[in-house]
Amino acid sequence: MNKQRQQAYQAIKEVSQGKRGAITKLLDHVGVSRQAYNKSFHRQETPWDAQERLLEERITYWFNQHHQAIGTSKILSNLNHDKLVTFKVTIKRVKRIMINLNIRCQIRIKKHHRIKEQEQYIQDNVLNRNFSVSRPNQVWLSDSTELTYGTAKAHFKMRLSGVLDLYGRVLIASNLSTTETAAAEIQVFQRAFEYAGEVHPLVHTDRGAAYTSKDFNNFIAGHEATRSMSRPGTPYDNSPMERWWNEFKTHWMDRHPMPTTYQEFKELVNEGIHYFNHLDRSPARNDLTPVEYRNEAA
Repeated sequence: MNKQRQQAYQAIKEVSQGKRGAITKLLDHVGVSRQAYNKSFHRQETPWDAQERLLEERITYWFNQHHQAIGTSKILSNLNHDKLVTFKVTIKRVKRIMINLNIRCQIRIKKHHRIKEQEQYIQDNVLNRNFSVSRPNQVWLSDSTELTYGTAKAHFKMRLSGVLDLYGRVLIASNLSTTETAAAEIQVFQRAFEYAGEVHPLVHTDRGAAYTSKDFNNFIAGHEATRSMSRPGTPYDNSPMERWWNEFKTHWMDRHPMPTTYQEFKELVNEGIHYFNHLDRSPARNDLTPVEYRNEAA
Protein backbone atom coordinates (compact mmCIF):
# COMPACT_ATOMS: atom_id res chain seq x y z
CA MET A 1 0.00 0.00 0.00
CA ASN A 2 1.46 3.35 -1.02
CA LYS A 3 1.87 6.21 1.39
CA GLN A 4 -0.84 8.38 -0.17
CA ARG A 5 -3.46 5.63 0.21
CA GLN A 6 -2.34 5.05 3.81
CA GLN A 7 -2.68 8.77 4.55
CA ALA A 8 -6.13 8.79 2.92
CA TYR A 9 -7.32 5.92 5.13
CA GLN A 10 -5.98 7.70 8.22
CA ALA A 11 -7.77 10.90 7.20
CA ILE A 12 -11.05 9.03 6.71
CA LYS A 13 -10.68 7.46 10.16
CA GLU A 14 -10.06 10.84 11.83
CA VAL A 15 -12.79 12.74 9.96
CA SER A 16 -15.45 10.07 10.57
CA GLN A 17 -14.94 9.73 14.32
CA GLY A 18 -18.27 10.11 16.14
CA LYS A 19 -20.24 10.38 12.90
CA ARG A 20 -22.42 7.37 12.17
CA GLY A 21 -22.24 6.12 8.60
CA ALA A 22 -19.50 8.61 7.64
CA ILE A 23 -16.89 5.92 6.92
CA THR A 24 -19.19 4.09 4.50
CA LYS A 25 -20.03 7.27 2.61
CA LEU A 26 -16.39 8.37 2.36
CA LEU A 27 -15.25 4.94 1.19
CA ASP A 28 -17.95 4.89 -1.47
CA HIS A 29 -16.80 8.33 -2.59
CA VAL A 30 -13.18 7.22 -3.10
CA GLY A 31 -14.14 3.78 -4.44
CA VAL A 32 -12.60 1.62 -1.70
CA SER A 33 -14.21 -1.41 -0.07
CA ARG A 34 -14.77 -1.59 3.66
CA GLN A 35 -12.73 -4.82 3.73
CA ALA A 36 -9.67 -3.14 2.18
CA TYR A 37 -10.04 -0.23 4.58
CA ASN A 38 -10.20 -2.44 7.68
CA LYS A 39 -7.33 -4.61 6.44
CA SER A 40 -5.07 -1.57 6.11
CA PHE A 41 -5.09 -0.96 9.87
CA HIS A 42 -4.06 -4.56 10.65
CA ARG A 43 -1.33 -4.71 8.06
CA GLN A 44 2.13 -5.56 9.42
CA GLU A 45 5.15 -3.53 8.39
CA THR A 46 7.23 -5.23 5.70
CA PRO A 47 11.07 -5.03 5.47
CA TRP A 48 10.64 -2.58 2.57
CA ASP A 49 8.32 -0.39 4.67
CA ALA A 50 10.90 -0.40 7.47
CA GLN A 51 13.63 0.69 5.06
CA GLU A 52 11.44 3.46 3.66
CA ARG A 53 10.65 4.74 7.13
CA LEU A 54 14.34 4.70 8.11
CA LEU A 55 15.39 6.45 4.89
CA GLU A 56 12.81 9.17 5.44
CA GLU A 57 14.27 9.78 8.89
CA ARG A 58 17.92 9.72 7.79
CA ILE A 59 17.38 11.80 4.63
CA THR A 60 15.61 14.43 6.72
CA TYR A 61 18.44 14.27 9.28
CA TRP A 62 21.25 14.73 6.74
CA PHE A 63 19.34 17.44 4.86
CA ASN A 64 18.92 19.46 8.06
CA GLN A 65 22.46 18.60 9.27
CA HIS A 66 23.82 20.31 6.15
CA HIS A 67 21.56 23.37 6.61
CA GLN A 68 19.14 22.28 3.84
CA ALA A 69 21.88 23.04 1.32
CA ILE A 70 22.67 19.62 -0.21
CA GLY A 71 20.95 17.78 -3.01
CA THR A 72 20.33 14.17 -3.94
CA SER A 73 23.91 13.17 -4.72
CA LYS A 74 25.39 14.51 -1.48
CA ILE A 75 22.57 13.05 0.59
CA LEU A 76 23.36 9.66 -0.97
CA SER A 77 27.04 10.15 -0.13
CA ASN A 78 26.12 10.68 3.52
CA LEU A 79 23.71 7.73 3.54
CA ASN A 80 26.53 5.53 2.23
CA HIS A 81 28.51 6.43 5.37
CA ASP A 82 25.51 6.30 7.72
CA LYS A 83 25.91 3.43 10.20
CA LEU A 84 22.13 3.15 10.62
CA VAL A 85 21.62 2.45 6.90
CA THR A 86 22.84 -1.12 6.46
CA PHE A 87 21.37 -1.74 3.00
CA LYS A 88 22.23 -0.43 -0.46
CA VAL A 89 20.44 2.74 -1.53
CA THR A 90 20.13 4.02 -5.09
CA ILE A 91 20.05 7.62 -6.28
CA LYS A 92 16.61 6.97 -7.78
CA ARG A 93 15.24 5.90 -4.41
CA VAL A 94 16.66 8.97 -2.68
CA LYS A 95 15.09 11.24 -5.31
CA ARG A 96 11.69 9.59 -4.87
CA ILE A 97 11.74 9.88 -1.09
CA MET A 98 12.91 13.51 -1.25
CA ILE A 99 9.96 14.28 -3.54
CA ASN A 100 7.57 12.54 -1.13
CA LEU A 101 9.04 14.57 1.75
CA ASN A 102 8.94 17.77 -0.32
CA ILE A 103 12.67 18.25 0.32
CA ARG A 104 14.53 20.37 -2.18
CA CYS A 105 18.02 21.84 -2.08
CA GLN A 106 18.00 25.63 -2.12
CA ILE A 107 20.76 26.89 -4.40
CA ARG A 108 21.81 30.15 -5.92
CA ILE A 109 21.15 30.53 -9.64
CA LYS A 110 24.37 30.15 -11.57
CA LYS A 111 25.63 33.27 -13.29
CA HIS A 112 27.20 32.87 -16.71
CA HIS A 113 30.13 35.07 -17.66
CA ARG A 114 30.82 35.18 -21.38
CA ILE A 115 33.67 37.63 -21.80
CA LYS A 116 35.76 37.40 -24.94
CA GLU A 117 39.12 35.81 -24.22
CA GLN A 118 42.20 37.82 -25.13
CA GLU A 119 44.94 35.72 -26.68
CA GLN A 120 47.80 38.01 -25.66
CA TYR A 121 47.48 36.97 -22.01
CA ILE A 122 47.55 33.19 -22.48
CA GLN A 123 51.27 32.92 -21.75
CA ASP A 124 50.68 34.20 -18.21
CA ASN A 125 47.89 31.72 -17.55
CA VAL A 126 50.05 28.63 -17.02
CA LEU A 127 47.19 26.65 -15.47
CA ASN A 128 45.01 27.36 -18.52
CA ARG A 129 41.87 25.87 -16.90
CA ASN A 130 43.48 22.46 -16.51
CA PHE A 131 41.70 21.61 -13.27
CA SER A 132 42.54 17.89 -13.33
CA VAL A 133 45.30 16.95 -10.88
CA SER A 134 46.66 13.61 -9.73
CA ARG A 135 48.09 14.39 -6.30
CA PRO A 136 47.90 16.86 -3.41
CA ASN A 137 49.93 20.10 -3.58
CA GLN A 138 50.18 19.95 -7.36
CA VAL A 139 48.09 23.10 -7.87
CA TRP A 140 47.04 25.70 -5.31
CA LEU A 141 44.39 28.30 -6.10
CA SER A 142 44.01 31.50 -4.14
CA ASP A 143 41.63 34.42 -3.89
CA SER A 144 39.85 36.55 -1.31
CA THR A 145 36.18 37.38 -0.80
CA GLU A 146 34.28 40.01 1.14
CA LEU A 147 32.22 39.10 4.22
CA THR A 148 30.18 41.25 6.60
CA TYR A 149 29.32 41.27 10.30
CA GLY A 150 27.76 43.77 12.70
CA THR A 151 24.35 45.13 13.65
CA ALA A 152 21.60 47.01 11.85
CA LYS A 153 23.27 50.27 12.88
CA ALA A 154 26.87 49.38 12.03
CA HIS A 155 28.24 46.92 9.47
CA PHE A 156 31.88 45.92 9.18
CA LYS A 157 33.48 44.42 6.09
CA MET A 158 36.32 41.90 6.16
CA ARG A 159 38.33 40.04 3.53
CA LEU A 160 38.66 36.28 3.84
CA SER A 161 41.69 35.00 1.92
CA GLY A 162 42.20 31.31 1.23
CA VAL A 163 44.50 28.78 -0.40
CA LEU A 164 42.63 25.90 -2.02
CA ASP A 165 44.42 22.67 -2.91
CA LEU A 166 42.89 21.67 -6.23
CA TYR A 167 43.20 17.99 -5.24
CA GLY A 168 40.06 17.28 -3.25
CA ARG A 169 39.20 21.01 -2.97
CA VAL A 170 40.62 21.39 0.56
CA LEU A 171 41.01 24.92 1.89
CA ILE A 172 44.41 24.36 3.46
CA ALA A 173 44.87 27.90 4.80
CA SER A 174 42.82 31.03 5.46
CA ASN A 175 43.30 34.54 6.79
CA LEU A 176 40.99 37.38 7.79
CA SER A 177 42.03 40.98 7.14
CA THR A 178 40.37 44.35 6.65
CA THR A 179 41.66 44.72 3.08
CA GLU A 180 43.32 42.57 0.41
CA THR A 181 46.98 43.48 0.76
CA ALA A 182 50.22 41.76 -0.18
CA ALA A 183 50.97 41.27 3.50
CA ALA A 184 47.64 39.52 4.06
CA GLU A 185 48.16 37.19 1.08
CA ILE A 186 51.73 36.41 2.15
CA GLN A 187 50.42 35.49 5.60
CA VAL A 188 47.84 33.04 4.23
CA PHE A 189 50.48 31.39 2.03
CA GLN A 190 52.85 31.15 4.99
CA ARG A 191 50.16 29.11 6.73
CA ALA A 192 49.66 26.99 3.61
CA PHE A 193 53.35 26.09 3.38
CA GLU A 194 53.48 25.38 7.13
CA TYR A 195 50.53 23.01 6.66
CA ALA A 196 51.84 21.25 3.55
CA GLY A 197 55.57 21.17 4.27
CA GLU A 198 58.29 21.23 1.62
CA VAL A 199 56.22 21.41 -1.57
CA HIS A 200 56.53 23.37 -4.81
CA PRO A 201 53.04 23.79 -6.27
CA LEU A 202 51.73 25.74 -9.20
CA VAL A 203 50.14 28.81 -7.56
CA HIS A 204 47.25 30.31 -9.52
CA THR A 205 45.60 33.65 -8.64
CA ASP A 206 43.84 36.55 -10.33
CA ARG A 207 45.64 39.79 -11.25
CA GLY A 208 44.74 41.76 -8.14
CA ALA A 209 47.29 44.25 -6.85
CA ALA A 210 48.17 42.02 -3.89
CA TYR A 211 49.05 39.10 -6.17
CA THR A 212 51.04 41.16 -8.68
CA SER A 213 53.09 42.92 -5.99
CA LYS A 214 56.85 42.47 -5.79
CA ASP A 215 56.76 41.31 -2.16
CA PHE A 216 54.21 38.57 -2.81
CA ASN A 217 55.93 37.21 -5.89
CA ASN A 218 59.34 37.24 -4.21
CA PHE A 219 57.83 35.22 -1.36
CA ILE A 220 56.34 32.66 -3.77
CA ALA A 221 59.61 32.45 -5.69
CA GLY A 222 61.42 31.78 -2.44
CA HIS A 223 59.39 28.55 -2.12
CA GLU A 224 60.24 27.57 -5.71
CA ALA A 225 56.61 27.62 -6.73
CA THR A 226 55.44 28.28 -10.30
CA ARG A 227 53.19 31.30 -10.83
CA SER A 228 50.03 31.43 -12.92
CA MET A 229 47.44 34.20 -13.24
CA SER A 230 43.96 34.41 -14.71
CA ARG A 231 43.41 36.50 -17.80
CA PRO A 232 41.88 39.94 -17.14
CA GLY A 233 38.10 39.80 -16.80
CA THR A 234 38.03 36.00 -16.93
CA PRO A 235 36.91 34.66 -13.52
CA TYR A 236 36.39 31.18 -14.97
CA ASP A 237 40.19 30.80 -15.12
CA ASN A 238 39.95 30.38 -11.34
CA SER A 239 36.48 28.77 -11.27
CA PRO A 240 37.08 26.09 -8.56
CA MET A 241 38.08 28.84 -6.14
CA GLU A 242 35.13 31.01 -7.19
CA ARG A 243 32.78 28.07 -6.71
CA TRP A 244 34.22 27.38 -3.23
CA TRP A 245 33.53 30.96 -2.18
CA ASN A 246 30.02 30.79 -3.65
CA GLU A 247 29.13 27.62 -1.75
CA PHE A 248 30.73 28.95 1.43
CA LYS A 249 28.58 32.08 1.32
CA THR A 250 25.36 30.47 0.08
CA HIS A 251 25.43 27.22 2.05
CA TRP A 252 27.04 28.51 5.24
CA MET A 253 27.22 32.26 5.89
CA ASP A 254 23.78 33.05 4.43
CA ARG A 255 22.17 30.23 6.47
CA HIS A 256 23.31 31.61 9.81
CA PRO A 257 22.32 34.86 11.52
CA MET A 258 24.79 37.65 10.84
CA PRO A 259 27.39 37.76 13.64
CA THR A 260 27.25 40.95 15.65
CA THR A 261 30.81 40.89 16.99
CA TYR A 262 34.16 40.11 15.41
CA GLN A 263 34.66 37.11 17.71
CA GLU A 264 31.32 35.61 16.67
CA PHE A 265 32.17 36.33 13.03
CA LYS A 266 35.59 34.67 13.29
CA GLU A 267 34.11 31.58 14.98
CA LEU A 268 31.41 31.24 12.31
CA VAL A 269 33.98 31.50 9.50
CA ASN A 270 36.22 28.87 11.12
CA GLU A 271 33.25 26.54 11.69
CA GLY A 272 32.28 26.93 8.03
CA ILE A 273 35.76 26.08 6.80
CA HIS A 274 35.78 23.02 9.08
CA TYR A 275 32.40 21.97 7.69
CA PHE A 276 33.48 22.12 4.04
CA ASN A 277 36.84 20.43 4.73
CA HIS A 278 35.73 17.69 7.14
CA LEU A 279 31.96 17.11 6.76
CA ASP A 280 30.99 17.88 3.15
CA ARG A 281 30.78 14.51 1.35
CA SER A 282 30.46 14.37 -2.43
CA PRO A 283 30.12 11.63 -5.08
CA ALA A 284 32.84 13.48 -7.03
CA ARG A 285 35.23 12.39 -4.26
CA ASN A 286 33.91 8.82 -3.96
CA ASP A 287 31.55 9.92 -1.14
CA LEU A 288 34.52 11.21 0.89
CA THR A 289 35.07 14.59 2.50
CA PRO A 290 37.87 16.77 1.04
CA VAL A 291 40.25 15.92 3.90
CA GLU A 292 39.49 12.19 3.68
CA TYR A 293 40.07 12.28 -0.08
CA ARG A 294 43.35 14.16 0.36
CA ASN A 295 44.54 11.79 3.10
CA GLU A 296 43.87 8.74 0.92
CA ALA A 297 46.47 10.03 -1.53
CA ALA A 298 49.02 10.81 1.18
